[in-house]
Amino acid sequence: MYFVGYDLGSSSIKASVFDGSKGVCVASASYPETEMPISVLEADWAEQDPGEWWDNIIEVTKRLLADPDIDPKLISAIGIAYQMHGLVLVDKDLKVLRPSIIWCDSRAVNIGDRAFAGIGEEKSLKHLLNSPGNFTASKLAWVMENEPETYKKIYKMMLPGDYIAMKFTGEITTTVSGLSEGIFWDYNENGLSEDIFDYFGFDKNIFPSIVPTFGEQGVLKRDIAVLLGLRPGIPVTYRAGDQPNNAFSLNVLNPGELAATAGTSGVVYGISDEPKYDKLSRVNTFAHVNHNNEINRLGVLMCVNGTGILNAWLKRNMASDGLNYDDMNQMAGNVPVGSEGLVILPFGNGAERILENRNVGSSFYDLNFNIHSQKHVYRAAQEGIAFAFRYGIDIMKMLGIKPDIIRAGNANMFLSPVFRETLAGVTGANIELFNTDGSEGAARGAGLGAGFYKTADEAFNNLVKVAEISIDDNEAYEDAYKNWLTKLNNLIGI
Repeated sequence: MYFVGYDLGSSSIKASVFDGSKGVCVASASYPETEMPISVLEADWAEQDPGEWWDNIIEVTKRLLADPDIDPKLISAIGIAYQMHGLVLVDKDLKVLRPSIIWCDSRAVNIGDRAFAGIGEEKSLKHLLNSPGNFTASKLAWVMENEPETYKKIYKMMLPGDYIAMKFTGEITTTVSGLSEGIFWDYNENGLSEDIFDYFGFDKNIFPSIVPTFGEQGVLKRDIAVLLGLRPGIPVTYRAGDQPNNAFSLNVLNPGELAATAGTSGVVYGISDEPKYDKLSRVNTFAHVNHNNEINRLGVLMCVNGTGILNAWLKRNMASDGLNYDDMNQMAGNVPVGSEGLVILPFGNGAERILENRNVGSSFYDLNFNIHSQKHVYRAAQEGIAFAFRYGIDIMKMLGIKPDIIRAGNANMFLSPVFRETLAGVTGANIELFNTDGSEGAARGAGLGAGFYKTADEAFNNLVKVAEISIDDNEAYEDAYKNWLTKLNNLIGI
């Protein structure tokens, strides 16, 4: 029995077919081959066209099913992972009203700050476990304030994954995990937050109905099945934001377990069974995929917007012709820990939550024309990203999240020995790498949601660890981090 998983990122869409009986991924594809465009009409804005997401879903499915060994008739369920915190608005004809305001858009920071004060900081943290911040609720409020004619036309608001599920099934639904990431969920009342609705004046009728994260969420419409080359009636049985899904992909489901990603942005995501929050909302707490009314499973998420995007920027703008990421990693590996004094702060992708929503930009420090070269820049960038992770992990430690072991997919920045060794060295954690990704995780989730797997342990029985990284001598990494931290503290005035 096969399951297909889709992972909707802001750069591309990846899809995988997973053989549930054998516990292996049998095919995968991604599209587009170049990064999807992000529209930046004003500073700190970031928008994408949901229609383009759907066009890319169609294309990636065609590429996936082009594999002659894949029989589409054997695909029994669909799972969806998606970029978190985005806002999609549709009218009564289910047509998109405006481009999606996506996760890295910072326009609503001030709106969220006002709501935090208006609702009351203590009350917000106790009930929402977060400030409204720059999340989906604040983005919806921005539309209400700045585009009132658009707001009046809203039939339903959705998260990106809700929109894709709607395109598959024709039904508009969401999950508790999704509502929590938008800061619409009251953990004390186990329901939609009356405080958020009263403060902003949202109409509850524009919100989707709630379905379980695992379980039938609608079935594939006949016309869409024909378009995709799939069997009509296949159920969608799993849906989760990219970071909860990444943790699920790595079988991170229980208190004390941590997952990490380092793609465009970087995340460390730890599981707690107690409602935990940071009073400054530098890290955030959301309902994990296995959270329910009886058992708390909450994901404490630390995000750094500027991670792999820094590495990509260097490749586009500073790398010699023909230099690829492997070449850059090798060059970085020829520089000692600390990059001989060169320091790079990677915060060039919008307001950073771990810096209390400051937008400080990326900075280079102590560049010496007589010492430093390309290879130093590449290493300092990767160290700067790892050090930003450490900065956020220190905040998580205050909430009782201990990073003894960090699991990650063997992908993106974790392909770099410099990055993963620096992260292990500066945190003291063992880094465990697995050959899995978000689309494979979504496919496993579909199998679990369809009832093919009875438990998560059964679903992950064949998950294979491919590498483990630990550093015994941490002194050089700690010294380099202190130098980096001094530069950051000077910048933000601490």
